[in-house]
Amino acid sequence: MAKRDTRWVCQQCNWSFVRHMGKCPNCGAWDSLVETVLDPEPQSTPVPAAPYGAERPRPLSQVELGAVPRMPVAMEEFSRVLGGGLVPGSIVLIGGEPGIGKSTLLLQVAAILGTAETPVLYVSGEESPQQIRMRADRLGIEGDPLHLLSETEINTILAHGDIMAPHLQALVIDSIQVMHTEDLSSASGNVSQVRECASRFQRWAKQRGVPVFIVGHVTKQGSIAGPKVLEHIVDTVLYLEGDPFHAYRLLRSVKNRFGATSEVGVFEMQARGLVEVENPSEAFLAERMVNVPGSAVAITIEGTRPLLVEVQALASPTSFGNPRRTVNGIDFNRLLLTIAVLTRRVGLSLGEQDIFANVVGGLQVQEPAADLAVALALTSSLRDQPMPADLALVGEVGLSGEVRSVSQLEARLSEAARLGFKRAIVPRRLSRSEFTPPTGLDILRVRSVREALDGALGSR
Repeated sequence: MAKRDTRWVCQQCNWSFVRHMGKCPNCGAWDSLVETVLDPEPQSTPVPAAPYGAERPRPLSQVELGAVPRMPVAMEEFSRVLGGGLVPGSIVLIGGEPGIGKSTLLLQVAAILGTAETPVLYVSGEESPQQIRMRADRLGIEGDPLHLLSETEINTILAHGDIMAPHLQALVIDSIQVMHTEDLSSASGNVSQVRECASRFQRWAKQRGVPVFIVGHVTKQGSIAGPKVLEHIVDTVLYLEGDPFHAYRLLRSVKNRFGATSEVGVFEMQARGLVEVENPSEAFLAERMVNVPGSAVAITIEGTRPLLVEVQALASPTSFGNPRRTVNGIDFNRLLLTIAVLTRRVGLSLGEQDIFANVVGGLQVQEPAADLAVALALTSSLRDQPMPADLALVGEVGLSGEVRSVSQLEARLSEAARLGFKRAIVPRRLSRSEFTPPTGLDILRVRSVREALDGALGSR
C-alpha cells in the first residue's frame, strides 16, 4: 500500500509544516503540531442546483421513532452500565489503571457474546495468543467463542474483520495506544496515531454494524491517554475503578449515547475473574463493626443505584504544629469544608487534631450527600461516643451549618429499610406529604448539623 502524504498541522492556528517542531512558528503555541494525513485534492465538479439523493432533510415530526436494537449481554452489571445491552455498530472505550482488570473483563464479556458460529475477534497488540489462552484457561473459558489475533497494524486488523464480518459478533482492541497505521510516520501512541486509528475503527463499526470495544490506558491524572477527541469519537466511555488492595471494582459510565451516564456496575475480583456483586450495599457493610466510635453509614447514589457505605473517621491529638488531614475515598476539599463547619458553627475543637477519613471497601464517593455522615463520624470519634448501629445518614452540609436536600431521597431510604436500618436522618426541607417513608424506618428531619448531632449522639 502506497504511503500517503502527511503534514504537521498546528491545532491552534491550522498552519501546516513538512516536519515536526516543538513550537509553532506562526502562533507560538508549544506541542500543538499533530501529524495529519493529506487527502487528495478533489476534482472540480459542477455543483448541482438542488440537493439530490436518498437522504433529504425532513421535519422532526416525520422522523420515525423506533427502538434502538440491543444485543443482550448475560452479565447484568455490565449490561446495566451499557444501558440495557450492546448496540450494534457502537464503539465502547474502556479505561482504567494498569492491572485493574480491563483485559480480564473484556475477555469475559467476549466469551459471553461469542459462539462457535458467531465468534468475537480479540486483537491484542501487547500479548501473544498463548498469553491470552493462559488467561482464558484461568477464567474457565472453553470452546471456540474467541478468535485471537496479535497485530498492531490497523489495515491488517480491518482486513481480517472484513473477512469475518458476516458472522462477527464483536471486535475487541487491546489497546488503542499500541495500534498504528502505516499512513502516518509517527510512533504508536502518538496523538495523530491514536486519533486516526480510533476514527477508522468508528467508521468500520458503523459500516459493518459490528460493536467494537477499545481499551485505553490512563494518565497520571486519571484521564484516558491520548487526545480528548478520542472520547468524542466513541459512543460510550467506561472507567474501571477500584483500589488495587481491595477486591471490589466499579465500572462507571461517564458517557453513553444509548443510555444514562454515571451508571455504575459493581464487581469483585476473584480467582476466576471479575464476578458480579448482586447486593453491593450488603457487601460494603459486611465487615462493619457496630458500637464503635467514628463509624457512620452514608446513603449515596451511584448512577441510578442507591448504595450504603461505611464512612470511618478518626480524630487524634497532633504531635506536630500542623495537624494532618488524610482522606481515602472522599473529596479532600469536602473534608476540609466539613471540618471548618464543625469548628466554626458547632464549636468543636478540631484545630489541634490529626484527622483521618476513609470509605470502607475502596469506593470513591464523589457526591456531597455523604457530608453529614462524615461530620457525624468525626464528632463520634472526637467524643469517643459510638453512633447507633441502626442509623443511616444522608445530607449535604453548607457553609452556614445547614443540611441541604439531596436527590432521589425516597430511593435512598427504601434501600436503607431493605437492609434493616430502623432510623435515618435526612434534610428537613422536604415536607412529609411529598413522599411516604418506608415501613419500619423512623425519619428524623433536621435543618442543621447541630440538630443532627443532637439527634444521633445527644446534646453535649
